[in-house]
Amino acid sequence: MNDMDIKELQQADAPELKEGVHGYSSETNWVKPENPVTLERLEWFKDQKLALMMHWGPYSQIEVESWILSDEDGDWARKDVDWTSDYEEMKREYFGLNRTFNPIRFQPELWAEIAAEGGFKYLIFTTKHHDGYCMWDTHTTNYRITGSETPFHAHRYADVCKHVFDVFRSKGLAIAAYFSKADWQSPYYWAPGMERGSNTWRGPSYSPGEYPWLWEQFVDFTHEQIMELMSLYGRIDILWLDAGWVKDSDQVKQDIRLGEVVERARQKQPWLLSADRTVGGPYENYVTPEQTIPERPLNVPWESCITIGTQWAFKYDDQYKSGRELVRILMEVVSKGGNLALNVGPQPDGRLPAGAVKSIKELGAWMKVYGEALYGTRVCGPYFTGSCAFTSKGNTVYCTYLYESADEAVAKHVHIPYQQPVLGIELVGSDAELQVERTPEGISITLPDGELNGQTPIAHVFRMQKGEEIK
Repeated sequence: MNDMDIKELQQADAPELKEGVHGYSSETNWVKPENPVTLERLEWFKDQKLALMMHWGPYSQIEVESWILSDEDGDWARKDVDWTSDYEEMKREYFGLNRTFNPIRFQPELWAEIAAEGGFKYLIFTTKHHDGYCMWDTHTTNYRITGSETPFHAHRYADVCKHVFDVFRSKGLAIAAYFSKADWQSPYYWAPGMERGSNTWRGPSYSPGEYPWLWEQFVDFTHEQIMELMSLYGRIDILWLDAGWVKDSDQVKQDIRLGEVVERARQKQPWLLSADRTVGGPYENYVTPEQTIPERPLNVPWESCITIGTQWAFKYDDQYKSGRELVRILMEVVSKGGNLALNVGPQPDGRLPAGAVKSIKELGAWMKVYGEALYGTRVCGPYFTGSCAFTSKGNTVYCTYLYESADEAVAKHVHIPYQQPVLGIELVGSDAELQVERTPEGISITLPDGELNGQTPIAHVFRMQKGEEIK
C-alpha cells in the first residue's frame, strides 16, 4: 500500500469522520428493510427516545480514548497526551493498560438503578472499542476483561457485559451492543511487519486485496466475536457498529461480509436491529449523528449520540451538562423525530462520575412528570422553534415550552406558534385551568399565578387535543 493509496483511502473516509466525530448518512442512503419484523422493531425503536451510552475500558485510566493509537489521527487525537513525545512507547504503554485495569468499585446494579431513575429506555454499551479490548469473556483473544493479565479477571463481576446486560434488562431497559468493526490490537488487522511498518492509521496495516488470506482471518475473527455476543449474552436488541471506514466500497476494500454475520445473528435474535453507522445500505437500519442535532426533521429513523460531559471516556475534571441543558437537547432531538443517546464514561474504579449522576437524576425527575410528551410520540409541525418543541401521540399534541436558564423570568402570557385547531389545552403536571386565546400567530396562554412564583422551571408542557375549537 503506497502513500497515494493511503491518501485516497483517507479522502474517501473524510466526509464520514473528522477528528474522531462521525458525520451521518444522508436520507438517500437509507434502505427501508423488507423484513416485516425489522420494520416493526424500528417502530419500537422510535418509541424509546432515550438511551444511556457508555464508553468504558482500560483507557479510562488515562482520560483519552483509543484514537491516540493512530498516527494518522495524532494531530488532533494526541492533544491531551502530555506525558510523552515518544509515541511508539506510548502505544506500548496503552496496550499494557489491561494489566492495571481493576475496577473493584463496579456495581452494575447501581448503574441500572441510576439509568432507570433517569428515564432511559435502552443501553448502548461498548463491548469493544477500536483498541480491540473486549469487555466480555471472549475466547478469541486474551486481550479482554477476563484475560489472565487483567487483575479484575477473578472478580465476581469480571464478565462485565454479562452482568451489565442482565441487570439493565431486569430494570426494563433494552440492550444495544456497541462493537467496533476495526481492531487495532488484532494481528489480523494491525499485522506487525506489514507495509506500513509502525506508522499506524485507522485502517489495516496492509492492503486486504494484496493479502486476502490475512484479511479472511480478520473476517473470521470478527464474525466469531459478534456471534459470541449474539449467542451467549441474552437478548440483544441492537447491534451498534462503529468504525464506518471498515466497509466495501470502490475506494475502501474492507469487506467483512457484514450481511452474512447479521443474518446469522438474526437466526438467533430475529428482532435484532443493525446500526452500521455512516455506511448506508441494508444494515444501517437507523442513522447516528454524533455530537450534533440535524437542522431539520429526518425522514428516516435516527439517533443522536451526545456526551453528558465533553468527551466519551472518563475525564477527571470533566464538566457535565445540567439537567436543564439535557432536557433542551432531548426535546430538540425528539421534536425532530430522533432518539437521544447520552454518553457517560465510567471511572476507572467502576463508579459513575458524581457530576454525571447529578445531571441524570435531574433529567429523570423531569421525565417522571413530563415523559408522556416524549415516549411513543411522533413528529408534529412546527417541530422545534427554539423555545417550543412539538410532539404528537394520536390526537394529542404536546408543546414543551423551554426556559434557557433559571434566571429567565416566567412571563404571565406564553405564546405557542401552533396554528391548527384544538379542543382544549392542559398544563401537564397541574390541575389549574388555563386562560387560552387564539391569535393570528398561534395560541396565547395565561399561566396561573402559582406558575409565576418560585424557581424558573425547566419547561412548561402543554397538552392539546386536536379538533374543532370550542367557540
